[in-house]
Amino acid sequence: ADAEIEAAAGMTIPEIFATHGEAYFRDGERRVIARLMTERGARMVIATGGGAFCNDETRALILDKGIAVWLDSDVDTLVERTARKNNRPLLQGGDAREILARLRDERQTHYCQAPIHVHSGNGPHTDTLRKILEGIDSWL
Repeated sequence: ADAEIEAAAGMTIPEIFATHGEAYFRDGERRVIARLMTERGARMVIATGGGAFCNDETRALILDKGIAVWLDSDVDTLVERTARKNNRPLLQGGDAREILARLRDERQTHYCQAPIHVHSGNGPHTDTLRKILEGIDSWL
């Protein structure tokens, strides 16, 4: 979804945040996810960013029309993963560990509404994929 937002705006996500602010970005994110979930007849995987599922409209649509999987990670893993790129506007100008811990805590009430909860650690991606498929199979 983020790539579509960037393409539509002709800007990167950090540029959108800097120019228009987070609320503008979140509204665009909400519209792109809604379009992807309702206009395309094909089944697909939509990987949303951490804040997308916190939007009431987006979360309701995903829970109604899709299969929501919460990929949960501990703060150390989040710090390691986000440190790979410097393109996360919410992590600018502060301690990444502190910000990520706060965001994780604030967002958890939204995330826990996903019917499938998978812990994603630093192991091979195939381990997380296996857990996702097992979670979906159990849920169905």
